[in-house]
Amino acid sequence: MVSRQHSPQPAPLPTEAELRILQILWEAGTPLTVREVHEALRDQQTGYTTILKQMQMMVEKELLVRNERYRSHLYEARYPREQTQHRLITELVQKAFSGSAKSLVMGALAAKPVSKNELAEIREMLHAFEEKSK
Repeated sequence: MVSRQHSPQPAPLPTEAELRILQILWEAGTPLTVREVHEALRDQQTGYTTILKQMQMMVEKELLVRNERYRSHLYEARYPREQTQHRLITELVQKAFSGSAKSLVMGALAAKPVSKNELAEIREMLHAFEEKSK
């Protein structure tokens, strides 16, 4: 059994390269070997040993959990995708938008064209959020 105890200090936020590895692990839904992560990366310019070292560092940073019970070590994300996304958004809102969720949303909507379907979904989410807040 893999221990998932969390330290009192939250793990540092992942870098862009670490997020690529986390995405692969989250999408897989099961622990993977370094070889499986390396093969799943679209950019094969990054060598196997580079991925191995990066994943070892991510274990040290408490972003990944390594199961050493098997011949090939298995790695999984320590935190669920939603928790990591929440931490990243919280930091982004504070640093780039002076704590304003409204400015973040307006910036996101202005940054990229939004389809009518996406706008309808956003309205539904806002309505559901509004109802939940009552």
